[in-house]
Amino acid sequence: MRYTQLRAFHAVAQAGTVTAAAQALHVSQPTLTTQIRALEEHYAVELFVRTGGRLHLTEAGRQLQQIAQRLFADEAEARHFLLESQGLRTGHLQMGAVGPFHATEMLVAFHARYPQIEISVSVGNSQRVLQDLLEFHTDVAVLAYVENDPRLWVSQYSKDAIIVFARSDHPLLRPERTGVRISELHGVAMVARELGSNTRRATDAAMKKAGVKPKIIMEIGSREAVREAVASGVGFGVVSSAEYVPDSRIACLPFLDVEIYNDSNIVCLRDRRNSRLIKAFIDSALEKSKI
Repeated sequence: MRYTQLRAFHAVAQAGTVTAAAQALHVSQPTLTTQIRALEEHYAVELFVRTGGRLHLTEAGRQLQQIAQRLFADEAEARHFLLESQGLRTGHLQMGAVGPFHATEMLVAFHARYPQIEISVSVGNSQRVLQDLLEFHTDVAVLAYVENDPRLWVSQYSKDAIIVFARSDHPLLRPERTGVRISELHGVAMVARELGSNTRRATDAAMKKAGVKPKIIMEIGSREAVREAVASGVGFGVVSSAEYVPDSRIACLPFLDVEIYNDSNIVCLRDRRNSRLIKAFIDSALEKSKI
């Protein structure tokens, strides 16, 4: 098996089409097609099926792609190693995050120390961010909740209280109030984050323990959209104190009788923890840690 054949397979598997892969590698489409066909014929294995104008990985193709991802990630590690003598003056850090707040803090601190390192960030839900990390599409991730997984290295960055917010004229936020008791939310109209959100998970657990069931009017998968719905008077919402954005239309109060937190964790693959670039990012981020 030649390196160029594996590189061609990996590029097409990532891109989904020969056209896009050829553009990414700056080679012709026939060249890629020939390399992949030679790989399949030499090992008598089918790596792709062709349907609807796209290429889809077979089971053998999926397994080979997992191996190829590790190999090309190791190749990237080798490049980073060879750049060590340059004092991290070049390189590219790829981050995945479930939200921009703490991730931005970390990136600002890293950029201040290593201004010549290129940075790219993809924001998505927890499942997508974790999958990108495990598949070597990103180097580090910032996640609110991480299940125990021996493949992952995890360090807590912050622990932020979850608070209640509502339109300024909402009964929960009368001027004399200093906080909200969780029992007061029973049966009250609520705008909730989507299932899978860590804010939703932590709040649901506290409410279940307290026997509280708010009246969920909407479930929305965006902090910004939740804030707009709350500001319109649809119902109250909950949000991490670090992610609360002041707005003249809304106000917030803490919980008085329960402690509900939203964590922020720095996550990377355990095997890559000591990569020069990843280690530099983690070290700079932990210097700003709120824990």
